[in-house]
Amino acid sequence: MAEKPELSTYEKALAINLDLKRYGVFAEIGAGQETANWFFRVSGSAGTVAKTISAYDMTMSDALYGKGNRYVSQERLHAMLAYEYSLLEQRLGPVRGKDTTFFSFCNTVRARGYQDSGECHGWLGIRLQLKPETKPCEIVLHVRLLDESNADQMDALGKIGVNLIYAAFYLRKNLTDFVESLAAGLTKGRIEVDMLRFSGEDFRYVDNRLCALQLVQSSLTEAAMFNERGEIVQATDVLYKRPILLLRGSFNPVLNLHLDMIRQSRTVFSNVLDEAQKARSLEICEISMNNLLRDGAVDHEDFIDRADALQALGKTVLISRSAEFHRIATYLSRHTAEPIAVILSIGLLNELFKEKWSANLAGGVLESFGRLFKNGVQLFVYPWHNAHSRELVTAENFKAPENWQHFYTHLIQNERILPIGVGDPSLLANTGRKIMKMIEADDTSWRDWVPLEAHGMVERKLKR
Repeated sequence: MAEKPELSTYEKALAINLDLKRYGVFAEIGAGQETANWFFRVSGSAGTVAKTISAYDMTMSDALYGKGNRYVSQERLHAMLAYEYSLLEQRLGPVRGKDTTFFSFCNTVRARGYQDSGECHGWLGIRLQLKPETKPCEIVLHVRLLDESNADQMDALGKIGVNLIYAAFYLRKNLTDFVESLAAGLTKGRIEVDMLRFSGEDFRYVDNRLCALQLVQSSLTEAAMFNERGEIVQATDVLYKRPILLLRGSFNPVLNLHLDMIRQSRTVFSNVLDEAQKARSLEICEISMNNLLRDGAVDHEDFIDRADALQALGKTVLISRSAEFHRIATYLSRHTAEPIAVILSIGLLNELFKEKWSANLAGGVLESFGRLFKNGVQLFVYPWHNAHSRELVTAENFKAPENWQHFYTHLIQNERILPIGVGDPSLLANTGRKIMKMIEADDTSWRDWVPLEAHGMVERKLKR
């Protein structure tokens, strides 16, 4: 069967204009009325556009949407969506509410300004009815604008706005299609979408954690996050001015070993933090895409099992495309200037010296370490029990590859790499793979290795 051709931005805007069931308002602040402009550029805008507005002056914006601490924020976007939708429904509901699904589309954006080199980003959202005379629901996303010029950023913003509206109307039943359509008409590297959330009664069956996963899987972002309540969060909002303790792993399943790694690392990390930093610090469990793929595909149920287990233990979860350690360190450093510590095992420490992880870097392994430690990142190394020699291998007695031994000593001496202890040495007796084999063989001794909070997720997996 031939693939359905992808519609251009022009064709999407025209299709919406010709759909007489949709009618709404556009409120855009920060980069012109670039989304609304597409609906005027094509024919039939009277079929879609009830009103457009740009309240650039802060006093005018506050008068409409209420005062806010930040004007480019989720809070401001939600205020805009609610106000504009309420006004539309109040004025037009009695006239055409029986046959029309109303919507408000809003964005608040920081685009490139005169002699400006700061981070350019924005919040976009649509509040819409799925059927006439029903309560509205919302779709919200956060976008980073990566073009250098204001004109290019405005162009990108207009296209992603049309894409969002079109996807909300016609693609919302297929998450993969929805997400991959958001960047349609834009070449790679112009935007990054790092947060997507559905809310409202009509979207009650949407698991927003799968939205985070799909953004990463579709390469719209390097990483996406959700907190211990499963709420999708935007990285800068959560990580800004916070010390980060991050554990990388597959968490298949979550083990008592993982909890001990975090517990022991927390003790060491506290030695480099003052009291205020300790109160702000955040523990994150990160799963990279290569730890989720099975035969080239992602098992969504398996992913949800792992996420549920980590959330039951109170952990924030980060999903990333960064198999390389230096990339995840760069990502975290972009959002916080506070101390960052990455927890890893002896096995992963050994992997850092392998050239395959730096094949795309001109400086090879040395450049990968330079990028990793550029912003003061530290590696906390957890011991490993060598099953053959019965030796406890720690960061202190680890044997780096021969041509890297002096360099490794330098990293230890300068506390770029720090050893952490083990609370219960018996935890080292089994690897995650061995415990997975126990689970698959229905060997109930797996319960001794998995925290109680995660038992339900493992049992759910066994029933499938």
